[in-house]
Amino acid sequence: MNQDAMKRQAAEAALSYVEGGVIGVGTGSTVNHFIDALAEHKGRIEGAVSSSETSTERLQGRGIPVLDLNAAGELSVYVDGADESNEQLELIKGGGGALTREKIVAAASRRFVCIADESKLVQVLGRFPLPVEVIPMARSHVARELVRLGGTPVWREGFVTDNGNLILDVRNLEINHPVSLEQEINNIAGVVTVGIFAQRPADLLILGTPDGPRTLGRT
Repeated sequence: MNQDAMKRQAAEAALSYVEGGVIGVGTGSTVNHFIDALAEHKGRIEGAVSSSETSTERLQGRGIPVLDLNAAGELSVYVDGADESNEQLELIKGGGGALTREKIVAAASRRFVCIADESKLVQVLGRFPLPVEVIPMARSHVARELVRLGGTPVWREGFVTDNGNLILDVRNLEINHPVSLEQEINNIAGVVTVGIFAQRPADLLILGTPDGPRTLGRT
């Protein structure tokens, strides 16, 4: 079974956690499969809050109403992918550049269901470059601070987030203490948010595998 098929498998398994009301929908290739599967069951929900303009277009294209989070209030469930997850369901997210809105929607949801293929489960976070969204005028300052933390930041040139900001992708970090590093990077002046999701980790992780979907709860 190829990686895309495993992503689709995890996405379809997440439908069992969609129980009505307004849900949150993330961004990325695995989430695209979820949106496509959700379209066949859209009568179950009132609508969705989207974490990116790209997902908004896909949801609307499949006839699913997209609502503003300010009007929707608390969400029943948030379904999104991840670039990496450890066994505590602490994540690295933001490879698609939507990390800030993803973090907001996750925080506003009672349950966070993460969907991915089995390759995304790691022992220690940090093999995937850590995205950090920054205010444009602070890019160099933030990069210097990230170097002091032991990372090698690389500006994602030619990319602007939906919020009008820039992304630094930080390599060479071994993230042994995700919660404290998330707090430390978020406290750097000019950082909008970092792509560590540890203060609000996933509640469930559904992994697509050659043997069928595997579901992990937080340990």
